[in-house]
Amino acid sequence: MADQAPAAQRRWRAACPNCGAPVEFASAASASAVCGFCRSTLLRERGAQGDTLSRIGQSAEIFEDYSPLQLGATGRWMGSGFAVVGRVQRGSELGNWNEWHLLFDAGGDTPRVAWLSEDNGQFVLSLEAPLDEIPPDAPGVGLPLTLAGQRWQVAAVVQAAVRAAEGELPRPPKPGRVVELRNAQDEVGSLEYRDGERPVWSVGRAVALADLALQGLRTTAEGESIAEAKFAGRSIACPNCGAPLQPKLSQSKSMVCAQCQAVVDLPEGDAKALGFTPQSPGLQPLIPLGRTGTLVPYGQKPEDWTVVGYQERCDIPEDADDEQSFWREYLLFNRLAGFAFLVDTREGWSLVRTLTGAPTTARGGVSWQGRNYAQRWAYGAKTTHVLGEFYWPVRLDDRVQVIDYVTPDGQYLLSREQQGPEVTWSSGRPVPADVVQKAFGLSAPAAQFARDASAFSSGSNLLRNIVIGLFLIVLLFALLRACSRDDCQGYKDSFGENSNEYRQCRASSRGSGVYVGNTGGSYGGYSSGGGGHK
Repeated sequence: MADQAPAAQRRWRAACPNCGAPVEFASAASASAVCGFCRSTLLRERGAQGDTLSRIGQSAEIFEDYSPLQLGATGRWMGSGFAVVGRVQRGSELGNWNEWHLLFDAGGDTPRVAWLSEDNGQFVLSLEAPLDEIPPDAPGVGLPLTLAGQRWQVAAVVQAAVRAAEGELPRPPKPGRVVELRNAQDEVGSLEYRDGERPVWSVGRAVALADLALQGLRTTAEGESIAEAKFAGRSIACPNCGAPLQPKLSQSKSMVCAQCQAVVDLPEGDAKALGFTPQSPGLQPLIPLGRTGTLVPYGQKPEDWTVVGYQERCDIPEDADDEQSFWREYLLFNRLAGFAFLVDTREGWSLVRTLTGAPTTARGGVSWQGRNYAQRWAYGAKTTHVLGEFYWPVRLDDRVQVIDYVTPDGQYLLSREQQGPEVTWSSGRPVPADVVQKAFGLSAPAAQFARDASAFSSGSNLLRNIVIGLFLIVLLFALLRACSRDDCQGYKDSFGENSNEYRQCRASSRGSGVYVGNTGGSYGGYSSGGGGHK
């Protein structure tokens, strides 16, 4: 028989109808739970004789993802305390992610439903809200939509599966379509569509875990984080050459083997790595992987950033006579601040971070946080070479559509990337080359870090200019070879250059990228992966 706690405590306990283990609800608003013993998905139903539990399904085992959070952890946000009481692990074509159910110390019988979810290498804390209106159909990724009295931009539309669940939840977990929205107030809105039910509406903002005063995280007896302790000993055999892969970050979804340079899809937990893509060795990056430097993202304090990933990219010309651009991106990580990108282009360096919100359309461009940005370039881009680790499933030959924007004074940058069902915005500022060199303690000649033609305009040091010129020519040749390689070489080798198979592949390849304008890759484009709850 269920034990009814005093109303003020809002707690309720009952036996699991499948195995008899105790199942406790801390919130009167929670209508579902997953039994911690037999993994049964349970529905809490209220009747005249009191609440009852019924079994409605079976949840898969939670996969080990090295998250520092766990059920029972507590924290504070905007003056209110909360406890972590449940989790849903979801997945889509954009990857897998966690949604942690939070119970706030609010009075009343129906406390607000809150979630702490992963978002582009960061976290978003969202509150569910009533939605009186029927949401309009999403007009398409990147297009505007008015909902709940606000103007939003559609950032992603995905079919989200339920991988697993645990603890106490506001409703039984179900798969369904998720529409993610972002606005100019730096907010994230989410519509979750469930068969036969009204859409679930939530609104949130980006948060830093360090600012949530979290207690009760997963630790060992010695006080070390269990996530870090387990992850430090994690070793996975490269599926291409067998060499050990030892990722440094628990967030990593992809990693490049240091021995054979295969791009490997990292598994969840301790499973074997199965997917990989071979790649040829390339030039070493100017900033070595693992190097740490101090930089200041716009609007933030100085932070130590470690280079954990590196990728080379180029634009996709629409015509063979169009000039092609090449650039390099360093993925930076800070334990408390998350991820950032240091972008190296022919026009200079810039430090870039993803946005939670989305700019609004303005005449000739967009507006963001009181500044107007004019469109500069629009182009297709693809990834040609990668090293290190990435928090999204990186792919060689990943293709995205990029639009770059800049303020009139050139001091603020915005970039819009679209890949499939998702749009990601990022913002950044230029960084002087000497600042980059000093920050990371690099001993290479300073001129190697300059990216404009003025480095070759002076004849006072001919030998230096020749050396630098040869270096850049070698680098350009390596990037050009990667960008211009025949993506259909396999069909050509197997069926011949004049075969229908080879011609169809070439036609499809030419149609996969769109290039508009003159030269792209000027500063903003980067492959962030991500999405609202990944």
